[in-house]
Amino acid sequence: MSDSRPIGVFDSGVGGLTVAREIKNVLPHESIIYFGDSKHLPYGNKSPEVIQQYSQNITQFLIQQNCKAIVIACNTASSNALTQINHLAELHQIPVVDVITPVAQKVAYGFHQKMGIIATKATVDSGIYKKRIRKFNRHIKVQELATPLLVPVIEEGFAQTEISKSVVNIYLSNKKLEGIDSIILGCTHYPLIQKEISEFFNGKVQVINSPFVVAHALKDILVKKNILSDSIPEYHFYVSDITKNFQKLAHKFFGKSINLELKLLH
Repeated sequence: MSDSRPIGVFDSGVGGLTVAREIKNVLPHESIIYFGDSKHLPYGNKSPEVIQQYSQNITQFLIQQNCKAIVIACNTASSNALTQINHLAELHQIPVVDVITPVAQKVAYGFHQKMGIIATKATVDSGIYKKRIRKFNRHIKVQELATPLLVPVIEEGFAQTEISKSVVNIYLSNKKLEGIDSIILGCTHYPLIQKEISEFFNGKVQVINSPFVVAHALKDILVKKNILSDSIPEYHFYVSDITKNFQKLAHKFFGKSINLELKLLH
């Protein structure tokens, strides 16, 4: 039996579009409702309490939109508000997929010895990646590095420019990342500059494709719960502030016909 209810996806801005794009590729019949909280970005420099409030407001909105599953396409929200989001979703028996747990589980069983993680300050301060990875495999060495300038660089449309390349090179030259064999892009914005990151390491460090892992984790849940769709998908995008860069990326990933709707949550 087909379940045509949409998947709810949210992030602080454009980064979660990388996850939504992978969901579209892996689950081509699933409709998606995306919420980009661009008015309040970046989440990475805000307190856990504020992140939790924003995340709960968005989750409530997605529940009201009759979403059958919710994907937290934001590492900062995943690391600071997962408990609150799960509580809201459980009241409506809606599964939640965060962007940290599936990735931590995946890398823990890989052939990694020293793992690097770059993320926002709030994500690094939470220590969530190290905790989750070590939960599955305590032998992996994990080095986390806060890279707070990358989100505003990407949100302002400077991905894949000399500006982003310079910032990437400065961050990745940090001694914390010396000797790593793989790196997790611990922010969904970062796949938009994955090329620069790979080039810095000259292909010698494996870059983990987090959106791909998350999309497959979502697929496993939908299959297990027997709530896959076989319908023609629809894509709806809501933002708390419309920006040119968001429009550009949304059109690039989902086609020119999509529209952004301004939605302010209280």
